[in-house]
Amino acid sequence: MDSRRIVLLGATGFTGRRVLRELLARGETPTLVGRDRARLLALAEHHRAELPVAEADATSAADLARIFTGDDVVVSTVGPFARLGKPTITAAAEAGAHYLDSTGEPPFIRQAFTLDALAAARGATLVPAFGYDYVPGNLAGALALTEAGDRARRVEIGYFLTRSGGGRSGGGRSGHGSELRYRSTLRDAFTLTTGATRASLVGAAVEDAFAHRRPRTGGPARLVDERTGARLLTFRYAGITRTALTVGGSEHLGLPETFPHLDGVDVGLGWLGRTTRLVQATTTLTAPLLRTPAVRRSLTRLSQHLPGSAREPDPDGRALVLAVARDAAGRALATTALTGPDPYEMTASLLAWGAARAASPDAALTPGVHGPVAAFGLDALTRGAAEAGLHPAGRTAVSDPHAPGGPQG
Repeated sequence: MDSRRIVLLGATGFTGRRVLRELLARGETPTLVGRDRARLLALAEHHRAELPVAEADATSAADLARIFTGDDVVVSTVGPFARLGKPTITAAAEAGAHYLDSTGEPPFIRQAFTLDALAAARGATLVPAFGYDYVPGNLAGALALTEAGDRARRVEIGYFLTRSGGGRSGGGRSGHGSELRYRSTLRDAFTLTTGATRASLVGAAVEDAFAHRRPRTGGPARLVDERTGARLLTFRYAGITRTALTVGGSEHLGLPETFPHLDGVDVGLGWLGRTTRLVQATTTLTAPLLRTPAVRRSLTRLSQHLPGSAREPDPDGRALVLAVARDAAGRALATTALTGPDPYEMTASLLAWGAARAASPDAALTPGVHGPVAAFGLDALTRGAAEAGLHPAGRTAVSDPHAPGGPQG
């Protein structure tokens, strides 16, 4: 059996250019899909590569249906996904193609999982959010839960930014230790991210998020609606206490596939440093206002014109992801800490690895919509993440992230 064709949408964008570079470094020859054939040909020429090009509108289901086949692996970096992504993932499902994307948008992730029956019937495997959002948390959570064993009933995951060697403002000596002790700031949230990422964060703040937990009224654990920032997660790592705002993520949908005994999955974003509690308090007070359509539209427009929207992020950033597995009483059973490169470089590397893996003749992916652990298996995903620079941090520095009792609200 021959390898599947890799089809890349969004190759001329910030993330897409990086994914293309990583695919070419792996010896792949992806087909580039977009509206501007000339730009795609120029991009291929820039890389001194002869690449197939298909002209199509990523928002046109008819165009994509003409291109996708059941022997394809579709990789999409075309966002914002809530507005532009549905035609691509739906067309991939209907064609029976495998699919990966770079989304970090919780509403789109939730929508993607509603295509499970269609994908399974057509033989397609769809894995949304296969980048920094949210492969590291799925991997860290799965590793912690595997170590904890059957006693684990909850997992809490936190995403944080650090700087290489502690960064220019990190203080102290450079090196791995100071990097892990670096506490991110509000300024980092601007300088280490793209304008598109910040726009997505603002968009997520005004949309309903979700979590996975057992209802207080009883019954099995399930996905429950919850606004972004409804609660705080607190972690202590490398001598630093870090807080994170709860957000929706693919972990809520993906980890219960592999660990069906879970009663709770919580994911937090800790990019805001010391201002996290202030932001959480502000969003709590303004939650009723944020739910009005007029305010949502205004914030969405504003998010697209934030300062530095056209500036590329500072490459000094690094990722730190923490996961804690807990028993039914809230006692910590196992902690996993992963560190990795700049989130955008990590996303490109993960997508390239995932595409190459899904395209290989010996890939045996289960049809349907899955999280990354269920899609590729924990061992393979661990190896792929390592190729992308995502590795376990020094375990000796890890302590109980917070006192028993769970997240704060």
